[in-house]
Amino acid sequence: MNRTKRRQSMATRAGVVFVAAFMLLCVMPLVYMVLMSLTQSDSPYFKLSDISLDFANYKTILVRNNYTQAILNSAIVAVLACLWTCFISALAGYGFEKKPIPHKELIYKILLATMMIPSQVTLIPLFLIMREINWLNTYAALVIPMAGAFGVMMMRSFMKSVPDVLIEAAQIDGCSEFFIFFKVVLPLVRPATISLTIFTFVATWNSFIWPLVVTNERSRYTLPVALSLLATNFEKNHGLVMAGSTITFLVPFILYCFLQKQFVAGIALGGVKE
Repeated sequence: MNRTKRRQSMATRAGVVFVAAFMLLCVMPLVYMVLMSLTQSDSPYFKLSDISLDFANYKTILVRNNYTQAILNSAIVAVLACLWTCFISALAGYGFEKKPIPHKELIYKILLATMMIPSQVTLIPLFLIMREINWLNTYAALVIPMAGAFGVMMMRSFMKSVPDVLIEAAQIDGCSEFFIFFKVVLPLVRPATISLTIFTFVATWNSFIWPLVVTNERSRYTLPVALSLLATNFEKNHGLVMAGSTITFLVPFILYCFLQKQFVAGIALGGVKE
Protein backbone atom coordinates (compact mmCIF):
# COMPACT_ATOMS: atom_id res chain seq x y z
CA MET A 1 0.00 0.00 0.00
CA ASN A 2 2.77 2.40 0.93
CA ARG A 3 4.56 1.73 -2.39
CA THR A 4 1.33 2.31 -4.31
CA LYS A 5 0.71 5.60 -2.51
CA ARG A 6 4.28 6.71 -3.13
CA ARG A 7 3.97 5.94 -6.84
CA GLN A 8 0.68 7.84 -7.03
CA SER A 9 2.25 10.77 -5.17
CA MET A 10 5.26 10.79 -7.51
CA ALA A 11 2.99 10.62 -10.54
CA THR A 12 0.94 13.52 -9.19
CA ARG A 13 4.05 15.62 -8.57
CA ALA A 14 5.40 14.81 -12.02
CA GLY A 15 2.07 15.86 -13.53
CA VAL A 16 2.11 19.14 -11.61
CA VAL A 17 5.69 19.86 -12.70
CA PHE A 18 4.82 19.08 -16.33
CA VAL A 19 1.74 21.34 -16.30
CA ALA A 20 3.69 24.13 -14.58
CA ALA A 21 6.50 23.87 -17.15
CA PHE A 22 4.01 23.90 -20.00
CA MET A 23 2.22 26.97 -18.58
CA LEU A 24 5.57 28.74 -18.17
CA LEU A 25 6.44 27.91 -21.77
CA CYS A 26 3.14 29.43 -22.95
CA VAL A 27 3.39 32.56 -20.78
CA MET A 28 7.05 33.41 -21.40
CA PRO A 29 6.53 34.93 -24.90
CA LEU A 30 3.80 37.20 -23.51
CA VAL A 31 6.02 38.29 -20.60
CA TYR A 32 8.87 38.95 -23.03
CA MET A 33 6.57 41.00 -25.27
CA VAL A 34 5.33 43.19 -22.41
CA LEU A 35 8.81 43.73 -20.90
CA MET A 36 10.34 44.49 -24.29
CA SER A 37 7.59 47.05 -24.95
CA LEU A 38 8.89 49.02 -21.96
CA THR A 39 12.38 49.40 -23.44
CA GLN A 40 13.98 51.52 -26.16
CA SER A 41 16.03 48.74 -27.72
CA ASP A 42 17.23 48.27 -31.29
CA SER A 43 18.16 44.70 -30.39
CA PRO A 44 15.91 41.73 -29.56
CA TYR A 45 17.84 41.33 -26.31
CA PHE A 46 17.49 43.57 -23.27
CA LYS A 47 18.51 43.84 -19.62
CA LEU A 48 16.18 44.45 -16.70
CA SER A 49 17.93 47.80 -16.25
CA ASP A 50 16.67 48.82 -19.71
CA ILE A 51 13.03 48.60 -18.59
CA SER A 52 11.35 51.95 -17.99
CA LEU A 53 7.81 52.44 -16.69
CA ASP A 54 7.22 55.73 -18.49
CA PHE A 55 5.29 53.92 -21.30
CA ALA A 56 7.06 56.07 -23.89
CA ASN A 57 6.55 53.49 -26.63
CA TYR A 58 2.81 53.38 -26.01
CA LYS A 59 2.59 57.17 -26.10
CA THR A 60 4.59 57.26 -29.33
CA ILE A 61 2.65 54.53 -31.05
CA LEU A 62 -0.74 56.16 -30.55
CA VAL A 63 0.28 59.22 -32.57
CA ARG A 64 2.49 57.55 -35.18
CA ASN A 65 1.66 55.85 -38.48
CA ASN A 66 -2.09 56.41 -37.99
CA TYR A 67 -2.08 53.67 -35.35
CA THR A 68 -5.09 55.15 -33.56
CA GLN A 69 -6.98 55.13 -36.85
CA ALA A 70 -5.83 51.55 -37.40
CA ILE A 71 -7.28 50.56 -34.02
CA LEU A 72 -10.59 52.14 -35.00
CA ASN A 73 -10.52 50.44 -38.40
CA SER A 74 -9.83 47.03 -36.87
CA ALA A 75 -12.61 47.49 -34.33
CA ILE A 76 -15.14 48.50 -37.00
CA VAL A 77 -14.14 45.69 -39.35
CA ALA A 78 -14.12 43.06 -36.59
CA VAL A 79 -17.56 44.04 -35.25
CA LEU A 80 -19.11 44.20 -38.71
CA ALA A 81 -17.51 40.88 -39.67
CA CYS A 82 -18.92 39.23 -36.55
CA LEU A 83 -22.44 40.52 -37.26
CA TRP A 84 -22.26 39.59 -40.95
CA THR A 85 -20.72 36.14 -40.43
CA CYS A 86 -23.06 35.15 -37.60
CA PHE A 87 -26.14 36.31 -39.50
CA ILE A 88 -25.24 34.61 -42.80
CA SER A 89 -24.00 31.42 -41.10
CA ALA A 90 -27.06 31.12 -38.87
CA LEU A 91 -29.41 31.80 -41.78
CA ALA A 92 -27.67 29.23 -44.00
CA GLY A 93 -27.47 26.68 -41.20
CA TYR A 94 -31.17 27.12 -40.47
CA GLY A 95 -32.03 26.63 -44.13
CA PHE A 96 -29.84 23.54 -44.57
CA GLU A 97 -31.18 21.89 -41.43
CA LYS A 98 -34.83 22.90 -41.23
CA LYS A 99 -35.97 23.73 -44.78
CA PRO A 100 -36.78 21.35 -47.67
CA ILE A 101 -34.18 22.71 -50.09
CA PRO A 102 -33.78 20.62 -53.28
CA HIS A 103 -30.45 18.75 -53.35
CA LYS A 104 -29.41 20.52 -50.14
CA GLU A 105 -27.07 17.73 -49.03
CA LEU A 106 -25.15 17.94 -52.31
CA ILE A 107 -24.99 21.73 -52.03
CA TYR A 108 -23.86 21.43 -48.42
CA LYS A 109 -21.06 19.00 -49.33
CA ILE A 110 -19.87 21.30 -52.10
CA LEU A 111 -19.87 24.18 -49.60
CA LEU A 112 -17.81 22.14 -47.13
CA ALA A 113 -15.40 21.21 -49.90
CA THR A 114 -14.44 24.88 -50.19
CA MET A 115 -12.83 24.61 -46.74
CA MET A 116 -10.08 22.50 -48.32
CA ILE A 117 -9.12 25.29 -50.73
CA PRO A 118 -6.21 27.37 -49.35
CA SER A 119 -7.05 31.04 -48.98
CA GLN A 120 -3.94 31.93 -51.00
CA VAL A 121 -5.49 30.27 -54.05
CA THR A 122 -8.52 32.58 -54.03
CA LEU A 123 -6.57 35.70 -53.07
CA ILE A 124 -5.97 37.03 -56.59
CA PRO A 125 -9.43 36.21 -58.02
CA LEU A 126 -11.08 37.80 -54.99
CA PHE A 127 -8.88 40.88 -55.34
CA LEU A 128 -9.84 41.21 -59.02
CA ILE A 129 -13.53 40.97 -58.11
CA MET A 130 -13.15 43.69 -55.47
CA ARG A 131 -11.33 45.91 -57.95
CA GLU A 132 -14.01 45.47 -60.63
CA ILE A 133 -16.81 46.48 -58.25
CA ASN A 134 -14.75 49.38 -56.83
CA TRP A 135 -14.58 47.98 -53.30
CA LEU A 136 -10.86 48.49 -52.74
CA ASN A 137 -10.07 50.56 -49.64
CA THR A 138 -13.57 49.98 -48.25
CA TYR A 139 -14.87 48.25 -45.15
CA ALA A 140 -17.06 46.05 -47.36
CA ALA A 141 -13.99 44.45 -48.96
CA LEU A 142 -12.62 43.63 -45.50
CA VAL A 143 -15.90 42.33 -44.06
CA ILE A 144 -17.81 40.41 -46.77
CA PRO A 145 -15.17 37.70 -47.48
CA MET A 146 -14.98 36.74 -43.78
CA ALA A 147 -18.15 34.62 -44.00
CA GLY A 148 -17.40 31.06 -45.02
CA ALA A 149 -18.25 27.39 -44.82
CA PHE A 150 -16.90 26.93 -41.29
CA GLY A 151 -19.56 29.14 -39.76
CA VAL A 152 -22.32 27.42 -41.75
CA MET A 153 -21.11 23.99 -40.62
CA MET A 154 -20.93 25.12 -37.00
CA MET A 155 -24.37 26.72 -36.95
CA ARG A 156 -26.02 23.80 -38.76
CA SER A 157 -24.73 21.36 -36.17
CA PHE A 158 -26.42 23.44 -33.47
CA MET A 159 -29.62 23.82 -35.47
CA LYS A 160 -30.15 20.08 -35.01
CA SER A 161 -30.94 20.73 -31.35
CA VAL A 162 -33.77 23.15 -32.16
CA PRO A 163 -37.04 21.19 -31.73
CA ASP A 164 -39.19 21.09 -34.86
CA VAL A 165 -42.23 21.29 -32.57
CA LEU A 166 -41.39 24.89 -31.60
CA ILE A 167 -41.05 25.93 -35.24
CA GLU A 168 -44.31 24.22 -36.19
CA ALA A 169 -46.11 25.84 -33.23
CA ALA A 170 -44.85 29.28 -34.31
CA GLN A 171 -46.02 28.61 -37.88
CA ILE A 172 -49.47 27.60 -36.63
CA ASP A 173 -49.65 30.86 -34.68
CA GLY A 174 -49.04 32.71 -37.95
CA CYS A 175 -45.50 33.88 -37.26
CA SER A 176 -43.41 34.91 -40.25
CA GLU A 177 -40.18 33.13 -41.16
CA PHE A 178 -38.07 36.08 -39.98
CA PHE A 179 -39.91 36.17 -36.64
CA ILE A 180 -39.33 32.44 -36.17
CA PHE A 181 -35.67 32.79 -37.08
CA PHE A 182 -34.94 35.77 -34.83
CA LYS A 183 -37.26 35.07 -31.89
CA VAL A 184 -37.36 31.26 -31.74
CA VAL A 185 -34.28 29.80 -33.38
CA LEU A 186 -31.47 32.27 -32.61
CA PRO A 187 -32.03 32.36 -28.82
CA LEU A 188 -31.72 28.55 -28.75
CA VAL A 189 -28.34 28.56 -30.51
CA ARG A 190 -26.80 31.39 -28.50
CA PRO A 191 -23.73 29.36 -27.35
CA ALA A 192 -22.87 28.61 -30.98
CA THR A 193 -23.33 32.25 -31.93
CA ILE A 194 -20.97 33.39 -29.17
CA SER A 195 -18.36 30.79 -30.13
CA LEU A 196 -18.56 31.80 -33.79
CA THR A 197 -18.33 35.47 -32.77
CA ILE A 198 -15.07 34.85 -30.92
CA PHE A 199 -13.61 32.81 -33.78
CA THR A 200 -14.58 35.49 -36.31
CA PHE A 201 -13.39 38.39 -34.17
CA VAL A 202 -9.95 36.87 -33.56
CA ALA A 203 -9.55 35.86 -37.22
CA THR A 204 -10.56 39.32 -38.45
CA TRP A 205 -8.56 41.21 -35.83
CA ASN A 206 -5.38 39.28 -36.65
CA SER A 207 -5.87 39.13 -40.43
CA PHE A 208 -2.89 40.55 -42.30
CA ILE A 209 -2.62 39.32 -45.90
CA TRP A 210 -6.13 40.24 -47.07
CA PRO A 211 -6.19 43.79 -45.56
CA LEU A 212 -2.72 44.34 -47.00
CA VAL A 213 -3.95 43.36 -50.48
CA VAL A 214 -7.20 45.36 -50.61
CA THR A 215 -6.03 48.53 -48.85
CA ASN A 216 -3.37 50.93 -50.08
CA GLU A 217 -4.42 54.01 -48.11
CA ARG A 218 -3.12 54.46 -44.58
CA SER A 219 -6.48 55.73 -43.44
CA ARG A 220 -7.88 52.22 -44.12
CA TYR A 221 -5.05 50.15 -42.63
CA THR A 222 -5.97 47.68 -39.91
CA LEU A 223 -3.80 46.95 -36.86
CA PRO A 224 -1.63 44.12 -38.29
CA VAL A 225 -0.85 46.18 -41.41
CA ALA A 226 -0.05 49.29 -39.37
CA LEU A 227 2.08 47.15 -37.05
CA SER A 228 4.17 45.95 -39.99
CA LEU A 229 5.09 49.57 -40.74
CA LEU A 230 6.67 50.12 -37.32
CA ALA A 231 9.82 48.28 -38.37
CA THR A 232 11.66 49.51 -41.47
CA ASN A 233 15.06 48.91 -43.04
CA PHE A 234 16.29 52.22 -41.64
CA GLU A 235 14.75 52.12 -38.18
CA LYS A 236 13.90 49.18 -35.97
CA ASN A 237 12.84 49.89 -32.40
CA HIS A 238 11.90 46.49 -31.03
CA GLY A 239 10.30 48.10 -27.99
CA LEU A 240 7.97 50.08 -30.25
CA VAL A 241 7.04 46.98 -32.24
CA MET A 242 6.34 45.03 -29.04
CA ALA A 243 4.19 47.87 -27.74
CA GLY A 244 2.09 47.66 -30.88
CA SER A 245 1.91 43.87 -30.52
CA THR A 246 0.77 44.22 -26.92
CA ILE A 247 -2.04 46.59 -27.88
CA THR A 248 -3.06 44.24 -30.69
CA PHE A 249 -3.09 41.28 -28.31
CA LEU A 250 -5.07 42.92 -25.50
CA VAL A 251 -8.41 43.39 -27.27
CA PRO A 252 -9.15 39.75 -28.23
CA PHE A 253 -7.71 38.61 -24.89
CA ILE A 254 -10.12 40.84 -22.94
CA LEU A 255 -13.00 39.69 -25.15
CA TYR A 256 -12.19 36.07 -24.46
CA CYS A 257 -11.95 36.71 -20.70
CA PHE A 258 -15.49 38.10 -20.69
CA LEU A 259 -16.97 35.38 -22.92
CA GLN A 260 -14.86 32.34 -21.98
CA LYS A 261 -17.69 30.50 -20.18
CA GLN A 262 -20.05 30.82 -23.14
CA PHE A 263 -17.24 29.97 -25.54
CA VAL A 264 -16.28 26.77 -23.71
CA ALA A 265 -19.95 25.82 -23.34
CA GLY A 266 -20.51 26.32 -27.07
CA ILE A 267 -17.50 24.20 -28.04
CA ALA A 268 -18.49 21.46 -25.57
CA LEU A 269 -22.08 21.35 -26.80
CA GLY A 270 -20.90 21.31 -30.39
CA GLY A 271 -18.70 18.31 -29.65
CA VAL A 272 -21.58 16.45 -28.01
CA LYS A 273 -23.91 17.17 -30.95
CA GLU A 274 -21.40 15.96 -33.49
